[in-house]
Amino acid sequence: MAHAFRLAYIAAPVVGGLAVLVWRIQETRTPVTAKKILIPPLGMSTGFFMFVAPAMRVPWAWAISAYVIGALVLSYPLARTSSLERNGDVILMRRSNGFLLILLALLVLRLALHPYVGSVMPPKQTAAVFYLLAFGMISRWRAGMYLQYRALASARSAPVPDVQSQEASA
Repeated sequence: MAHAFRLAYIAAPVVGGLAVLVWRIQETRTPVTAKKILIPPLGMSTGFFMFVAPAMRVPWAWAISAYVIGALVLSYPLARTSSLERNGDVILMRRSNGFLLILLALLVLRLALHPYVGSVMPPKQTAAVFYLLAFGMISRWRAGMYLQYRALASARSAPVPDVQSQEASA
């Protein structure tokens, strides 16, 4: 029975990580909207209700540290490898192989750190700390993406230069 739990402990994050990779690949094929950018972190924010349960609470220093590390360190590679581009009247996410590698690296980092963090604190608090890391990472990354989206959307009202007419006049 303990072997089954150990297997599930490893398999669940891997399956979840693969699901996110498939989702991210699909996301690059459809136009980006403000809702598609903002709803995931808003939906994820409901996870803060876990802190109502006393067993999930962590010291403030741990919570703030986890959020800041997620926002400043872990979100940086995501922001650097994901960008939006305008294609006619729609805005698309530019596909980046680096982005997929970053997601895989973050999954491996999580799997590698989990046993150590789990030895320092109880499992429920470990889950809370990893949640705060992920929320910090996603909230900052999506906020930056939203600002980029707004800049591209506001540029939509400006005429897009026609390359062929510029070449003909030259």
